[in-house]
Amino acid sequence: MVDSFEKIPVRIFNNLKEGSVFIAHEIAGIIRQKQAEGKNCVLGLATGSSPKTVYAELVRLHREEGLSFKNVITFNLDEYYPITNDALQSYNRYMKEQLFNHVDINPANCHIPNGEWPKENIKKHCAEYDAMIEAAGGIDAQILGIGNNGHIGFNEPGSSRFSRTRLITLENSTRIANSFEFANISQVPRLAVTMGIDTIMKAKKIYLMAWGPMKAPVIQKAVEDEVTEQIPASLLQQHNDAVFVVDEMAAADLTRFRSPWLTGDIEWTPQMVKKAVVNMALKSGKPVLGLTNSDYNDNGLGDLLVEKGDAYEINLQVFYMLRDSITGWPGGKPNAVIPAHPERSTPYPKTCIIFSPHPDDDIISMGGTFMRLHDQGHDVHVAYQTSGNIAVTDEFVTRFIDFAVGFEEISGIDSSKSRDILAKAQQFLATKKPSESDTPEIRSIKGLIRRGEAKATCRYVGIKDENIHFQNLPFYETGKIEKNPMGEEDVVITMELLRKVKPQQIFCAGDLADPHGTHKVCLDVVFESMRRLKAAGDEWVKDCWVWLYKGAWQEWNIEEIEMAIPMSPDQVMKKRFGIFIHQSQKDMVPFQGSDSREFWQRAEDRNANTARLYAQLGLTQYAAMEAFVRWHY
Repeated sequence: MVDSFEKIPVRIFNNLKEGSVFIAHEIAGIIRQKQAEGKNCVLGLATGSSPKTVYAELVRLHREEGLSFKNVITFNLDEYYPITNDALQSYNRYMKEQLFNHVDINPANCHIPNGEWPKENIKKHCAEYDAMIEAAGGIDAQILGIGNNGHIGFNEPGSSRFSRTRLITLENSTRIANSFEFANISQVPRLAVTMGIDTIMKAKKIYLMAWGPMKAPVIQKAVEDEVTEQIPASLLQQHNDAVFVVDEMAAADLTRFRSPWLTGDIEWTPQMVKKAVVNMALKSGKPVLGLTNSDYNDNGLGDLLVEKGDAYEINLQVFYMLRDSITGWPGGKPNAVIPAHPERSTPYPKTCIIFSPHPDDDIISMGGTFMRLHDQGHDVHVAYQTSGNIAVTDEFVTRFIDFAVGFEEISGIDSSKSRDILAKAQQFLATKKPSESDTPEIRSIKGLIRRGEAKATCRYVGIKDENIHFQNLPFYETGKIEKNPMGEEDVVITMELLRKVKPQQIFCAGDLADPHGTHKVCLDVVFESMRRLKAAGDEWVKDCWVWLYKGAWQEWNIEEIEMAIPMSPDQVMKKRFGIFIHQSQKDMVPFQGSDSREFWQRAEDRNANTARLYAQLGLTQYAAMEAFVRWHY
């Protein structure tokens, strides 16, 4: 059985949308069943990024299919402490914006732990919260997310199975993981009020959702490993009606996907053979060509030997696949016939376009390849998809306006307008609250700062000004951390650019671990644009290849890589200097996610590690490598 290693039922969907719709319809079914019985429906609700699409679908069901919430009573899992109810990051505000304000629920039936409770009365309020749940008849269906450390609610590792609603201290890893909601880590509350595990376990039905590759390791631990309070979500193995609802990326580390040969008969495609042999070699610490028949048998790959023959022949097949993915010619090698080369030799030179979700992803994620494409004579364009304006500190705003004032003065230009803008900006920023969005004027200045850095980077590489495109896709321009979904205008803008450039090569960010979700939306925009252009019959699309790079948070698994571009030590340094041009992104960057290292450090470590893995598998040792996977449409 493919799920024989799993101790909790797991429903796997193609993507977040499909999984969210499933949960929403399950919840709707419970609400309607209770309505038919003339009873209230008690829901336990979660917050964060995971349930947003669930709530959007429940709102749609209310508006379009008549789902009523008049009999619904809700209890939220948790809330930061202390925090005002109207703060941008408060879960009280989140629930109103995501669900309560859009359905016919009675506000008196909505219960959320209060970040404004006086600390001396916290224990009393928490006890009352549990009592209200019991008085309502207990929770009929509880929605949960899961933290990267396995927490449910804010029940951190080590929380007792018998814990009730209480004030807890947040682990630093949780605060770092949630720091993308705040300007910086210092603003993330150190405390939170959370339902306890015992309170959660009393729910009649539990749906735990997880989306994206960052959740894959903890999903595997919670579902397949032993029950332990160090992974609070694993305690759900003891619940009699819990189900994990995940997308394919969050399920990737489950044995049925990570090592499917251990769960039953499989089809040994070349890609599956590569995955099995590469993982075995890395696990055993041997180069691919050093693996023996005994290694195969010891790692559960005896069936592969039976089907494919001796280990040496299989090793050679995988070694050649790895070797052929390495190239110093990302645009294809001219005047050469290399059937196994990742890219076509013709046409040469190619017209290439690099889609960069933020104004620095191009140089951070594929700077070596970026420079090599230009140096090898290709016509390289860069499309900066968003302004990146939220990731600029307030200090940079006043610094640059002050520079503008000084420039005007030494140039004999009237600086009164600039001085007025500077005074207003200083006044606003001096009294700006942590929960307050920037003014449109300040957002524009922050966007201008990042545009200037992006232009400077392109000039450093050698890109012509007319090949630099700032798209400023509308989905991003909310002025808040939370962005809108992909919209029609985003796709239209992208299609217009692609039709203008008519590239033979496209590079875009396939990094879905971006904590803000911007990379995912940007990728979806490119995918949707290419699908429409293909359907419309645009001839150039037939000869265009799309390559995906990873961003600042993650790298492709070694067995997935289809094109690896090696870098010399000098090229690594040149890439580093290109990243340094983005001065607004050095040191402490707002909303930078869970990795506290600077972007150049993340990039160099990731690229060096890819090179080390190739060397460990028996290939040539390079200083660094950038990796790509091709998307077929």
